[in-house]
Amino acid sequence: MNLRGVAIMGSTGSIGRSTLAVIAAHPQRFRVIALCANRDWKALVDQAKIFHPETIVLADAAAATLAREALRESGLATQVESGLAALAAVVTASSVDMVMAAIVGAAGLMPTLAAVRAGKRVLLANKEALVMAGSLLMDEVRAAGAELIPIDSEHNAIFQCMPPGYLSGEAARGVQRVILTASGGPFRTAALADLGAVTPEQACAHPKWAMGRKISVDSATLINKGLEVIEATLLFALPESRVDVVIHPQSVVHSLVEYADGSMLAQLSAPDMRTPIAHALAWPERITSGVQSLSLAQIGQLDFEAPDHERFPGLLLARAAARAAGTAPALFNAANEVAVQAFLDQRLNFTRITAVIDQVMQRVTSGPVADLDDVLGADAAARHAAVALIDIAPRVFA
Repeated sequence: MNLRGVAIMGSTGSIGRSTLAVIAAHPQRFRVIALCANRDWKALVDQAKIFHPETIVLADAAAATLAREALRESGLATQVESGLAALAAVVTASSVDMVMAAIVGAAGLMPTLAAVRAGKRVLLANKEALVMAGSLLMDEVRAAGAELIPIDSEHNAIFQCMPPGYLSGEAARGVQRVILTASGGPFRTAALADLGAVTPEQACAHPKWAMGRKISVDSATLINKGLEVIEATLLFALPESRVDVVIHPQSVVHSLVEYADGSMLAQLSAPDMRTPIAHALAWPERITSGVQSLSLAQIGQLDFEAPDHERFPGLLLARAAARAAGTAPALFNAANEVAVQAFLDQRLNFTRITAVIDQVMQRVTSGPVADLDDVLGADAAARHAAVALIDIAPRVFA
């Protein structure tokens, strides 16, 4: 069996570490070609010592210098590079068959596009890239003959439940709707009056999933699910009206597909990202992921409920952005990224995250997307507006 080369963008994050765990269990199938991170050079060097990639890339040049010195002392021949150009070079290298796109936020857009244009199998964990670039990214997938396999547990579940032969971006025959499940996060039953005092530590304490801080906050506001609604409309060529959301606290049913005949297919597994990662790495085959089997008898009961839009207003804002299309999803995503960072920096209250997004969507006019410049321009405009709103937050949101 030929080894398949893998480049991991965001290897020091939770998705990256889970990807390496699956790869380590299947050394006869996969070889790590490149590892990429932002600034955590120590963790990246530790990974390099285990997996011996050809190249590691750090976004931060100073961190790359420190990593280079550390690897030189260890005697490894791994090359150390820095910057976006180097990242684009490694994900498009001929030795790379698959790219795990797990850089959080808008920063992952350009390298993901580079991997797609090179015709790679792209394992898409960075939902923001698709939310921002929308149909442009899907057009590039088809033009390059790339494979785009979603890693989000929800979209991967839908992918698994689609008809045989289904390809991302092509309408699947007989599909009536898709249903995304959401755990409801840490504040599903909290008193609404208490949400204004939520701390970053509380928001990042997800009851089911181990995730990075930004994604954890998105899950706490349910904006993560809003981004997934937008993503699902693009991945599965469905209008927003045919993408539903249901709260499922156990996080066992990861999503469902309903067919025209009334049948409903669901994908179930333990809440562990190694399952969708193993699926995407080996697709269309199946390999072990290291995740324990479910005991339905032990679980005993699966609960579902409609989302509370008073508690989670961001979901409705995301749906509006999905319907508006064009640059509206990019505006939504950029405003959220700025607001979440301000909350994590303790400069904005938890409940004002969605208020910032709402104000940005009202103040910055969306428009059609003809090229990538339209997307990047909308992203910059929304970030500028969000920063200005946060700077005067007490007057705007009092």
